[in-house]
Amino acid sequence: MSDNERRILLGRIVGAFGIRGQIKIESWTEPRDAIFRYQPWILIDAAGRERQFEGARGKESGKHLVATFPDVTDRDVVEAMRGTDIYVPRSALPPPKAGEFYWVDLEGFRVVNVEGVDFGTVSHLFSTGANDVLSIRGDRDRMVPFVEPDFVKSVDFEAGLITVDWDPDF
Repeated sequence: MSDNERRILLGRIVGAFGIRGQIKIESWTEPRDAIFRYQPWILIDAAGRERQFEGARGKESGKHLVATFPDVTDRDVVEAMRGTDIYVPRSALPPPKAGEFYWVDLEGFRVVNVEGVDFGTVSHLFSTGANDVLSIRGDRDRMVPFVEPDFVKSVDFEAGLITVDWDPDF
């Protein structure tokens, strides 16, 4: 993996399960247990320290997944990992289907409105439950609902450009 390859946040270690080093994981993949298909995992703790793990296995257990890592057999080691984020390299994910994309693929795209006003670049996307939202950083921060074709008119991957129908004063 190259140092500058994009990483995708897929989950978080939320604690220990049992006494044999099993790990409770919160997964944001759909379905939840798909997180085990994408490896290696890059674990980044709150202090920014990174470790790479391969060979994590697990299963569903209530609202979390229970996982095992090779060579991790101690509950205290797992407890020290609580709050650690689980990333994978973008290349570990399957290519999106035609007409689909991963949110991370839009980060850094320039955003302009239909009149050509430059809003800045996409910093990230998030879901509100009702719809997804583009978070844009520019002369000021803007949030535009990612609703096609109402507000998002086009996404040009070649140009790295998203065109929106949005009032620049809003």
